[in-house]
Amino acid sequence: MKSLVKPEHVFERDREWEGLAGFATSANPDVRLGIVSGRRRQGKTFLLDALASEVSGFFFAATEATEAEALARFGQALAAQTGGGRYAFDSWDEALERMYTAIPRGLIVIDEFPYLSKASPSLPSLLQHALDPRGHARRGEARLLLCGSAMAVMGRLLSGSAPLRGRASLELVIKPFDYRTAARFWNIDDPRLAVLVHSVVGGTPAYRREFVAGDAPDSLDDFGSWVRRTVLNPQTPLFREARYLLAEEADIRDTALYHAVLGAIASGSATRGGIAGCIGRKSTDIGHPLSVLEDSQLIAREADAFRKGKTLYRIREPLIVFYEAVMRREWTRLDRGDRDAAWRNSQSTFLSQVAGPHFEGICREWAMSVGAEVFGELPGEVAAGTVADPGNRTQIQVDVAVLAPDEPGRPRRILSLGEVKWDTIMTAGHVARLRRARDLLAVKGYDTRDTVLTCYSGAGFQPDIADGRQGVHLVGLTDLYG
Repeated sequence: MKSLVKPEHVFERDREWEGLAGFATSANPDVRLGIVSGRRRQGKTFLLDALASEVSGFFFAATEATEAEALARFGQALAAQTGGGRYAFDSWDEALERMYTAIPRGLIVIDEFPYLSKASPSLPSLLQHALDPRGHARRGEARLLLCGSAMAVMGRLLSGSAPLRGRASLELVIKPFDYRTAARFWNIDDPRLAVLVHSVVGGTPAYRREFVAGDAPDSLDDFGSWVRRTVLNPQTPLFREARYLLAEEADIRDTALYHAVLGAIASGSATRGGIAGCIGRKSTDIGHPLSVLEDSQLIAREADAFRKGKTLYRIREPLIVFYEAVMRREWTRLDRGDRDAAWRNSQSTFLSQVAGPHFEGICREWAMSVGAEVFGELPGEVAAGTVADPGNRTQIQVDVAVLAPDEPGRPRRILSLGEVKWDTIMTAGHVARLRRARDLLAVKGYDTRDTVLTCYSGAGFQPDIADGRQGVHLVGLTDLYG
């Protein structure tokens, strides 16, 4: 198989490039269809355009249009790719036949495919017929990549009884950069500053390049000023981006209801009942919005590590959390251009609802990625969990519970119990609370013999926090970014 070297202008994305290059250059005649998806602004088009350029492939970027308009644009692009002239198509069946005839081998990329399938719902079925043993695609060796940002639509292409189910040889999701890669992308060396920036814009590449024109905070002291001149600035595209992310999803109609649901989650109401109560609806009323948001990959549903049946919802896009927790409640000031007052008035909210919870998520991500030397073996599951403490009539929140892989017939082993504090120096009291949780879980039947008690802090630790105590591990910012 021919090896394609990733262009220098493509930052990171090595695994994604390897998968795409393998698809484009595969010698297997059965490799004909690939599906690439990912939320907007993640660099899908940038990556696929680079791939198409490397192999001299055909790249077509769809737009919102009627079927007739889309066919006309497709015909013009196909003609330009194959030597000029003009193709006029009356149907997509005709267009696909001509496409596979004019491009018998090589790579074909159709970007923003959901725009085409929305205007022409039969298009996936037509592609299925083209890919069938007697279809147009079998006349040559062309490989087709379909790409899209509407996650719910792209997810349905290969699910259930969908026409293209079983036809794809590649299914690739382009995700945001992880927190370490994002820090390198923003050229931030200070780990505390890196967490703060990531808690606002996450790992979306476009937010640095196009949306703030490369403007990055140069120090911790500059962070507040950077927030005011970028995300809180009505003159930057980032200002309304969180609202657009919701509006762009095809299955979302009542945006006010969806914003209310997201606002409830951002404020800390993570259970279905809590979300419903926060927005004044019945629990049954929000089932559909939660499902749509989950299908769109704007929220994630996570199980409580220790309470079976309890589900927690978390927002996956940091910018949406920032918007719902900070910007939405200060919208009047922001709309008037009073950024300084809006940010000054949001400091405690930013700390408690944005930076703190985001840091917890980073710590869970770190725990899932570490080697066996940290907790004794590789983690099988990492999640937050709640431990009931009947003796004290309270509950102990475990921010980072690291469990070994489940072994049927044996008690579930807990590799680590962790507490996270973003802006608080941790003390022996935090270790005592984790020890109490460990003892309660042992009574419930968990195997806690080798459980490591872990304190994660963005502010530091008292010197005596682990003095003379075995099985206590401290994780600071330098560890997370090491």
